[in-house]
Amino acid sequence: MNYIDLHVHSSASDGSFTPEEVVELAKNAGLSTFALTDHDTVDGIDEALSHADRIGGIKVIPGTELSCYYGNREIHIVGLFINHKDEVFLSELQKLKDAREARNERMVQNFVDAGIELTIKELKHGNPNSVITRAHFARVLTEKGYCKDKTEAFDKYLGIGCPFYLPKPKVTPEHVLKLITDAGGTAILAHPYSYKLSKTEVETLLDYLIPLGLSGMECYYSTYDNGQVQELRSMALSKNLLVSGGSDFHGVVKPDIAIGTGRGNLKIPEKLLLQILEHRQNNE
Repeated sequence: MNYIDLHVHSSASDGSFTPEEVVELAKNAGLSTFALTDHDTVDGIDEALSHADRIGGIKVIPGTELSCYYGNREIHIVGLFINHKDEVFLSELQKLKDAREARNERMVQNFVDAGIELTIKELKHGNPNSVITRAHFARVLTEKGYCKDKTEAFDKYLGIGCPFYLPKPKVTPEHVLKLITDAGGTAILAHPYSYKLSKTEVETLLDYLIPLGLSGMECYYSTYDNGQVQELRSMALSKNLLVSGGSDFHGVVKPDIAIGTGRGNLKIPEKLLLQILEHRQNNE
């Protein structure tokens, strides 16, 4: 049986490996296909596609992961099979990037004002095109000895309600889902049990998102046990949603998460991708 991974990050956003390196890792892991889904950007996709063509034996799905707000709760939508050359889509991504950069500059200034020395250059870590996330702040805070690890950085400084947390611009699910679908993508709710929602609350969220263009849900994920996977699969099937899954691989940023296998037990069968492709064909 062939296996896939439909949620993977590179250094184009907050992963530690370049898109080329991620392609190599996916192939070496024995995957048939993976989706590159960097946060709020498609900058790494051409590099990944070109390298996959050069080495053969691995396919890359162009994707992205976009953040939005459901009430006061941040949720993430993965877009698979994005037309990463779509000019309107790229323009909207640039607006999101500009807003994110303004927020990062305010966060850096707040740290500096408190006597904690950080710079944008340190956060970008040699990659001027990197989309900075809170994970970048956590890495620098740990490297400079302000925290012992990433978990402490989030608990003490960066988590929601912590002193240096600033919310992202309030992008709506309506906006994000329209962006993805207008760019030819298939919209998938990422890691639904990561939002501290109950089963009933996830069902309510799905009922809200489906009329707006949601097509599927990640039921396989690195931190989910078998019971959670089956519960989410049943929920998806009951609502005629596609079943998707991914490791949320970031490299050394999340050292316990391996591409394709998560914490060691993740296995996402290729048949899920075939179902997504069939859905796309039927809805052309």
